[in-house]
Amino acid sequence: MELMIPWWSLIPFILMLAMIAAAPLAFPHWWERNRNKLIVSLILGIPTAIYLIAVGLTDSLIHQMVFDYLPFIILLGSLFAITGGIHVGGDIEAKPGINTLFLGIGAVLASFMGTTGAAMLLIRPVIKTNSQRKYRVHTILFFIAIVANAGGLLTPLGDPPLFLLYLRGAPFDWFFHLTPEWAFVNGILLLLFFIVDSYYYRKEPETNIVLDKTKQEPITIKGNINFLFLLGVILSVAFLNEQYIEVMKSSPYMGFIRELGMLSMVALSLIFTKKSIRQANSFTWGPIVEVAYLFLGIFITMVPALIFLTQNADSIGIETPAQFYYATGSLSAFLDNAPTALSFYNLALGLDLGSVYDGALVAGIPEIILTAISLSSVFFGAMTYIGNGPNFMVKAIAEENNIKMPSFFGYMFRFSLIVLLPVYILTQIIFL
Repeated sequence: MELMIPWWSLIPFILMLAMIAAAPLAFPHWWERNRNKLIVSLILGIPTAIYLIAVGLTDSLIHQMVFDYLPFIILLGSLFAITGGIHVGGDIEAKPGINTLFLGIGAVLASFMGTTGAAMLLIRPVIKTNSQRKYRVHTILFFIAIVANAGGLLTPLGDPPLFLLYLRGAPFDWFFHLTPEWAFVNGILLLLFFIVDSYYYRKEPETNIVLDKTKQEPITIKGNINFLFLLGVILSVAFLNEQYIEVMKSSPYMGFIRELGMLSMVALSLIFTKKSIRQANSFTWGPIVEVAYLFLGIFITMVPALIFLTQNADSIGIETPAQFYYATGSLSAFLDNAPTALSFYNLALGLDLGSVYDGALVAGIPEIILTAISLSSVFFGAMTYIGNGPNFMVKAIAEENNIKMPSFFGYMFRFSLIVLLPVYILTQIIFL
């Protein structure tokens, strides 16, 4: 008889996500230290692991940590380390067209170097280009929406939830089928940004415009060899899998050939990138260590939650693509979009919806349901500062450069609820 997971086993997972949402607001200075994040992860994760082992779910725990957590961290770490070796410098005229082009380039790069990589690569050049302008907050807000979130839809490299769905069996090239939705959302956001930036550009004091035109430096890119290493990561994820390498079917551990390929690209990046380039980027390992510590707790505590969702799928009442879209999106906005996507994927697995929706199954669930989960987990990550990892990083860098960013709720009421949410609702109406 199958062991039924009790509801109270989800409490550590809920507390873990609550800490991620509330701690930066309630006690920010304490939460800044990565050691404290690790302590929270261990306090909540160790009892969960003991419980899983005690009730005979050791295999589920091992699979989660070895075959989900490790590949997840290695991918993010690889993209973070390699993009940290690319420095974009210069200061060009901050016209609305130029700023829109910056964000458009970021939207494309995000799918291939990750939202974190693209955001960290471009945020400082964007800030420097706009340093002579008075009105800059709106540029950072749209940067978070486009570069740090919506742009990363087209490959498993783009955003963490997509990589986890890739590990669950979604083909690498399947995500390219989301190109219409990617183009629709990013196109609308870029158009809105151009209109808003043009409005604020006309409000700029004349002295600022003159200064912006006179203080210019050509765009320079250093550390170009790292683009080759990024290509190596892309090829590792795309082709080092069972579809192309027969021996990888012999053991699940052979799948780590892919991770070895990515780590080799990191090693080459560290060897061949000058230290001065990373120094120019203010590169440290702190952000990726933070992610590793937090997701250690998330991945352990989510095991009971994933099993619970699968076992109780029929009673939750989420069945249609629209319901999956808004449910996944709502939680992605206030929790973290990666575990949220995985949770609703497991919910869809438990429902066995293959007979309800026509068309082929992708990763074991109807394609339309996987589309809804993918779209909402990526797009709705921009609804709050805590929806996706790069959001807070971009905010912090902006504030370091004396750009006064809105508060947590100010971001929502001044931007995401009035700008992003209508676009996302329109996306659901048209595509789902």
